[in-house]
Amino acid sequence: MNKFSWCVLSIVILLSACSKPKSFDYRGVKNIKVQQIGFDKSKLSMELVYFNPNNFGVRLKKVDCDIFVDNNFLGKYTLDTSLYIDKKSEFVLPSYMNVDMKNVYKNIFQVLFSKEVTVKLKGTTKVGKSGVYLTVPINFETKQKFTIL
Repeated sequence: MNKFSWCVLSIVILLSACSKPKSFDYRGVKNIKVQQIGFDKSKLSMELVYFNPNNFGVRLKKVDCDIFVDNNFLGKYTLDTSLYIDKKSEFVLPSYMNVDMKNVYKNIFQVLFSKEVTVKLKGTTKVGKSGVYLTVPINFETKQKFTIL
């Protein structure tokens, strides 16, 4: 092979190895606990379960998103830590969220008498590999079953 062929082959391999990371797939939430309750703000802890659909491991560096329940702002979720996530694997993010209670009070009866609620996450996350990080949008919506007991 000549130098040109090796150069083209090297570029193709390099470009295929540096594919843009796909967004994580949301799988659910578990272990929701009220850590602190107040009239203005409350603090919840939970574990968010996701799946990494990429064919390579990535490092999650930062998460910043707003959470909505039935189109009403519930609170802001941020995570400012570094976490390695294996390829094609499910992972759990331990999470803490500050809840704006005035929005909860406005919609408590609607939520209490609903069989399910619509949960939306909207924001960004930084993921990367080998020191190169990209901002990936989070735009997720799901129906979550809701029971009082």
